[in-house]
Amino acid sequence: MIDLGISKMALIGVVALIVIGPEKLPRVARTVGALLGKAQRYVADVKAEVNRAIDLEELQKMKSSVETAARDVESSVRTGLSEVDDQLNGRDGAALSDDDRGLDTAGAEYGLASGWATPSPSALKPKKNWRLKRGATPQWYKSKARVRTHVQSGAARVARFRPKSHGR
Repeated sequence: MIDLGISKMALIGVVALIVIGPEKLPRVARTVGALLGKAQRYVADVKAEVNRAIDLEELQKMKSSVETAARDVESSVRTGLSEVDDQLNGRDGAALSDDDRGLDTAGAEYGLASGWATPSPSALKPKKNWRLKRGATPQWYKSKARVRTHVQSGAARVARFRPKSHGR
């Protein structure tokens, strides 16, 4: 690029002062500064666009590598499952009974498939009894920690904590 030192800049300033004149020099300097600012913003925008394009290419390459890895894992899992399925069904392809597999069939009379019980939805998510927890806290602790023990309206709370007027 162009090597502009202090001495060269001073020489350009003196020539501009002589050629343009002292009256028009501030306006020309502002215009040149604005044009240089626009040029710098344009160059920065182009650089940013190029960087985005490069990042997009890298992301696409990463996406394709992740997709191939996922396909490889899926195929290995499928082959493993097919091998396990072949082993469970027997070497000659004849299916084993539940007793041969070691599964309990006693639950079938209760409507349970293969002895496995499906848990009820209430057993999966037990409800937390927050009222019981709240009631277990002693009253002295609630008053010391300033826990509200009863509901009070905003107006009543303001009236409760309003300073008492003396003599009125």
